[in-house]
Amino acid sequence: MADHAELMPIATQAVSMARTIIHHRAPAAVTTKGDRDMVTDVDLAVEEAVRAFLAKETPDIRLVGEEHGDSGTSESDLWWVLDPIDGTANFARGIPLSAVSLALVDGTQAVLAAIDMPFMNTWYTARAGGGAYANGEPMHCSAVKDLSDAVISIGDFAVGDGAAPKNRVRLALLAELGANAQRIRMIGTAATDLAWVAQGRLDATINLSNKPWDTLAGVLLVREAGGLVLDHDGSQHTSDSANTIAITPALKNEIMSRVAEARRG
Repeated sequence: MADHAELMPIATQAVSMARTIIHHRAPAAVTTKGDRDMVTDVDLAVEEAVRAFLAKETPDIRLVGEEHGDSGTSESDLWWVLDPIDGTANFARGIPLSAVSLALVDGTQAVLAAIDMPFMNTWYTARAGGGAYANGEPMHCSAVKDLSDAVISIGDFAVGDGAAPKNRVRLALLAELGANAQRIRMIGTAATDLAWVAQGRLDATINLSNKPWDTLAGVLLVREAGGLVLDHDGSQHTSDSANTIAITPALKNEIMSRVAEARRG
């Protein structure tokens, strides 16, 4: 895999631009784009600004964004993936848990990551083989070994068609982990969940879905901080995975066995 370190300043400048927009523009319009799924005018403004910036700086690399989809075709295996505001429901209500998530992806794996939490004054970066950083300082996953000591976040419930069977798995998992883990949290932003696993604030996060704009930047953070990110079957997470399960290594067997049990029903 090639070293794309020279593109890191572009990635960090892009999320810094997004942070500035978010800090200076309160949401004025909220639009429904699906069952209990929303977008604000600020999401759109951020994505449009970052798209224009990346198109200028890296014209040969296509971009996939949550709000406007794929920018076009390219012969390169490289692509940017952007969530302009991960945690829109939080942002629209003034809850300060949201993040800008940007990754450079080579094939199905992120090679650069930049995540900014604009209301927490925290930003994260990672490069494949180069470590993970919070505000420029190296970070590492936790060393928690016992489920009874673990703080675990769970991704949002499914909505839309087919949500009921998916949520039965989530409810089973909540019941099992709630009875055995130290604490369960539902934060409402996958990028933050993953960044906090990388930082050791969480010991695992279980997201029973996989939208690349939500996950790929955070997946690289976790791996570069010494953690594992797996699909539900234990395979290594990629952009094509069904689920996104990030774990500090010592908890792998306990967490994955409970995910499997919840899926069996």
